[in-house]
Amino acid sequence: MNTKLRYRIAKNRGMRWLTILLAFACVLPLALILIYIIKSGISAINWNFITNIPKPVGESGGGVANALIGTLIIIVVATIIAVPIGIMCGIYLSENKKSKIAYWASLCIDILQGVPSIVIGIVAYFWLVRPMGGFSALSGSIALAVMMFPIIIRSTEETLKLLPDSLKEAAYALGMPFHRVILKVIIPCGFSGIISGVMLSVARVAGETAPLLFTAFGNPFIETNLAKPMQSLPLLIFNYATSSYKDWQNLAWGASLVLLVLVLTLNMLTKIMTRKWKVQL
Repeated sequence: MNTKLRYRIAKNRGMRWLTILLAFACVLPLALILIYIIKSGISAINWNFITNIPKPVGESGGGVANALIGTLIIIVVATIIAVPIGIMCGIYLSENKKSKIAYWASLCIDILQGVPSIVIGIVAYFWLVRPMGGFSALSGSIALAVMMFPIIIRSTEETLKLLPDSLKEAAYALGMPFHRVILKVIIPCGFSGIISGVMLSVARVAGETAPLLFTAFGNPFIETNLAKPMQSLPLLIFNYATSSYKDWQNLAWGASLVLLVLVLTLNMLTKIMTRKWKVQL
């Protein structure tokens, strides 16, 4: 027994150290990338970088104010479109697990989740940009909203499936109608999982470039009209990083750092909000 016990302890320690080693091997490249982005982009960050628009080639200075404002507008509009539809679909799938509509909807969601972002951009170009007569921020927001749907729907569905049936039964026993049970009991209990999916979907599309190439297209000036082309941080990074001008490449590194901070902030907000709204069952 002592030999077997020592063998089990040694095997447990070996697997633990192997897991730590593999986790470190996965995290190390990501850490090196983050350090390189911070090192390359921190020199470009200043107040003028945040408040000014890009300047023509040959002029010093310039910033990414147009891309920063455009990114916020496009993402906010996409979130407004995707969140209500995604949550309602998730609720339907969790409440109607065996229906044919739920089966085909789940299949479509799985397929949509695996569609490359550039394909969604091309589809949005033919379905939105050409009928609307030109590029626009609205078409870019719709394309990003389509990419957000699978994450929001799946997170909502899986979160609500984890809730015990006794919650609904208790609410029904008190005479509450179905819609009030969903709005007042089920959604608040699963709010942490739902909001996690929403924030994860926002972080997922915040760095997407391909759909915006075919929809929002970009704009060298500050634009707030959703019917006009609009700049965004991913587009600016793509265009400036591939240019042959050193000043534009420096702007691209600074914009990459800003986008990195934006995504990390979204993830931190997700953690804070889930802790605040977590319900112990």
